[in-house]
Amino acid sequence: MSTVISATKRETGSRSILTQLRQEGKLPSVIYGFNVNETTPLYFEYREMAREVQRHGINNIFKIDVEGTTYNAIITDIQRDALKGTVKHFDLLSINMKEELEVDVPIAIVGDSVGVREGGVLTQPNLTLKIRVKPSDIPDTIEIDVTDLGVGDTLALADVRDKISFDVLNEDDYTVATVTPPTPQAEETDGDEANLTADDVEAVGEKLDPEKPGRED
Repeated sequence: MSTVISATKRETGSRSILTQLRQEGKLPSVIYGFNVNETTPLYFEYREMAREVQRHGINNIFKIDVEGTTYNAIITDIQRDALKGTVKHFDLLSINMKEELEVDVPIAIVGDSVGVREGGVLTQPNLTLKIRVKPSDIPDTIEIDVTDLGVGDTLALADVRDKISFDVLNEDDYTVATVTPPTPQAEETDGDEANLTADDVEAVGEKLDPEKPGRED
């Protein structure tokens, strides 16, 4: 678990308040859930929160101190700037450390796929798995081995569920990975033909007549 991160209650209202906070290096947030009477608007020091996320991961349980009251919380939603990619706002869910909760955990593909070695392309349609787990047991990732996946094969959750040591809530047909055949490459255009000019046409059996329209000398 990370170190205690200080948060400050903030006012709600116009967008200008949020804009000013961001300009001052603050990160707006809200916290709700266990032992929180009502959704409470907060803000953090952007650099401090970013450092903790980089250090411990997005699925970490964060200890949040809100003006003297400490909560164990996880991040449930992140809003990013569409152009810059920076975080604009995030939601925190205060949790009871004794109760299981549902969380989305990133899938980590491992293994050298047979199909990829044969020229296929590995794709990952879904990037996370939803699991039910105690807060203290939340993993950073769930590894899925694709070594035996050939060209044209699809790996569904049903194929690997018994290899995952967590209660996975997704349906059996949830696609984890596929290997698609390689895309045929288009034939390359002859370089000389592509650069053919009017003066070169004679070489391919047709000579332009200077007296005919369309020719300017």
